[in-house]
Amino acid sequence: VHYSLRPADDDHRYGHGKAEALAGLGQAAFICVSAILVGVQGVDRLLHPQPLGAQGVGIAVMLLSLAMTALLLGYQRHVVKVTGSTAIRADSLHYRSDLLLNAGILLALVLAGFGWERLDALFGIGIAFYILWSAVSIVREAGAVLMDTELSPEISEHMQQLVRDIPGVHGCHDFRTRISGTRWFVQLHLELPGELPLSRAHDLCVAAEEAISSRYPQAEVLVHADPLEVTPGYR
Repeated sequence: VHYSLRPADDDHRYGHGKAEALAGLGQAAFICVSAILVGVQGVDRLLHPQPLGAQGVGIAVMLLSLAMTALLLGYQRHVVKVTGSTAIRADSLHYRSDLLLNAGILLALVLAGFGWERLDALFGIGIAFYILWSAVSIVREAGAVLMDTELSPEISEHMQQLVRDIPGVHGCHDFRTRISGTRWFVQLHLELPGELPLSRAHDLCVAAEEAISSRYPQAEVLVHADPLEVTPGYR
């Protein structure tokens, strides 16, 4: 995350934001390994049941772990909401899996006290599948960033509407977006009258940039002005 927040330089003119997606892939790899280990242990305990010992100590440790993990998840949720960080969101999924795992262990320890010891193994197998699904979700999100997937249609349409609402602007086309870490990159062609003075066209381009960046501060906007006479579909 620290590296991804570095400003743009001569070698990375769009910044270093995609380092977050790479970190997310690394997180997913670790989570996949943990899912496999939990699943293997669950199957082994299901085939070869073993009595659970020190249940009281285990319950106390799990209660403390649940409380601390819940606090961490709450803080991470706030950070993700503010920054949109892919790496922190991936880490949050990891700890959410831990929360579920710890809750499963706690329930298994309680039920083991009533003689239902095999549930510990069944819970472990079920949690392993959930952890694996979390890893797949992280891979899909990180892959979307690395493949320059567009912003959601709702956000893109809202941005275009903000531009079209500027007095003097006749429309926009070739609207493109992509995400890199916590930054959004937006490109568009502004449709303006061909006889417009260059200084006025420049002012309208700046107004288009500010209209989007004021509503979406994480967006870096690049605007190109096109005369209406060369705009596709213009009559």
